[in-house]
Amino acid sequence: MADIVRESMEYDVVIVGAGPAGLSAAIRLKQLDPDMTVVVLEKGSEVGAHILSGAVLDPSGLDALLPDWRNMGAPIKTEVKEDNFYILGPAGQVRIPNFPMPPLMNNHGNYIVSMANVCRWMAGVAEGLGVEIFPGMSASALVYEGDRVKGVVAGEFGRDPETGEPGPSYEPGMELHGKYVFLSEGVRGSLSKEVIAKYDLSKGHCPQKFGLGMKEIWEIDPAKHREGTVTHTMGWPLGSNAGGGSFIYHLENNQVYVGFVVHLNYENPHLYPYMEFQRFKHHPMVAELLKGGKRVAYGARAISEGGWQSIPKMVAPGVALLGCSAGLVNVPRIKGNHNAMLSGKAAAEAAHDAIKAGRAGDELSAYETAVRTGPIGKDLKKVRNVKPLWSKYGLVASLMGGGIDMWANTIGLTVLGTLRHGKSDAAATGLAKNHKPIDYPKPDGVLSFDRLTNVAYSFTNHDEAQPAHLKLKDPSIPISVNLPKYAEPAQRYCPAGVYEVLGEGNDATFRINFQNCVHCKTCDIKDPSQNINWTTPQGGGGPNYPNM
Repeated sequence: MADIVRESMEYDVVIVGAGPAGLSAAIRLKQLDPDMTVVVLEKGSEVGAHILSGAVLDPSGLDALLPDWRNMGAPIKTEVKEDNFYILGPAGQVRIPNFPMPPLMNNHGNYIVSMANVCRWMAGVAEGLGVEIFPGMSASALVYEGDRVKGVVAGEFGRDPETGEPGPSYEPGMELHGKYVFLSEGVRGSLSKEVIAKYDLSKGHCPQKFGLGMKEIWEIDPAKHREGTVTHTMGWPLGSNAGGGSFIYHLENNQVYVGFVVHLNYENPHLYPYMEFQRFKHHPMVAELLKGGKRVAYGARAISEGGWQSIPKMVAPGVALLGCSAGLVNVPRIKGNHNAMLSGKAAAEAAHDAIKAGRAGDELSAYETAVRTGPIGKDLKKVRNVKPLWSKYGLVASLMGGGIDMWANTIGLTVLGTLRHGKSDAAATGLAKNHKPIDYPKPDGVLSFDRLTNVAYSFTNHDEAQPAHLKLKDPSIPISVNLPKYAEPAQRYCPAGVYEVLGEGNDATFRINFQNCVHCKTCDIKDPSQNINWTTPQGGGGPNYPNM
């Protein structure tokens, strides 16, 4: 790498990732100073191509950033009209009434949206203010100047798929330098992971916890469609095997978002999160809703679930972590987009002040303070004990104890203090010999589908003439360690069928079908040997989500 000569471009702020956090930062920087130079790099083929979220949007972040958004053509139209919560059993369900729930769980005033389309709209706002946005440009490496992050390498193409060395059509890309680099890559971003490790930003904080979220868009019978209805479920089919639950959101045009989340701290390596999702759709309540409809899109992504205790230090010299790169999701509310927007706004304000004061490149301590003491911190501190209660004591304790704790925090009381998370999700994986295999029904092709069929509905594509972006630290580990100890769970935890074990015994081999990858990052998180390193592929590769 050292002998590669690249051209460079200078900016005030370089932003990696055109999600709600990165775009909010870009917009706010230009609001504060129209002459500030701001660039946003997006690895997807277009803005929104890699955005997947539930999503019920709390508009508080957008209200703070763009108070007039309602008159600006934002694709935010479907207000929540009905809020339902069920605990499922194999053949029925029990509705939990809304009145005992803390006020923060109320979705009144929120909107069912496609965050992919919201981000496309936000990109238009940003460009109208003079922000440069480059889609199809993966930021593949950080550039350092002494101890400071100076920029990123972007737009590198043409490495040999076998050796990883520059090939005959190699394009070295460019170095984009900034007074500050904002990393808004989403969950478990490769550059964010490097920064957290290099500067030991997680020291003193709990390990980050994660979930795997899978989502389908369905067009259903108009007679069953109830625009503005939000439904969440817990319980079956996961039971005691894993934490998690589902969401069903009725948006416009007779469409519903059907999603399923599995917490990645599950012990049984035989668990197959994707098949739990498919089985869920056969519950009588869900099957009746979807009967006669058709699935039109599929996708998956990891979700940061550690909350308040797991937020690392968010700044180092010249760099800041925004949104899901820092882990700002409110897990009980299943919402993080508002906090992502607020974090982008706060980072922009801190960077603007530092640059104007001649402190460019310093740590943005003002940003860290704004997140921890402002609306983001207040939002996350109220719910900080729900996830650790669930992890340690199960669903019922989480509902009861977490509910009491949230109510107490709402009125300023602290009942449980701050509970800590235990081991990482990878370390939580148990030995295969200590757990029973799970027999999953075969998908019927009507309500449930095999992985590869569904991956086709994510419109995923990667140029095969590139090195695999999923890298094994030790290629022998999957067969020599993970297979005998854990039944090689990569075969099951990946929601896109990327990993396969072929053959048996001494003939067993491990295959990586990186072309299927939907960039969810689950493998980087859950691999029990921590042997898989997710990196960015060439720009433009990955899913092409239409309305996720």
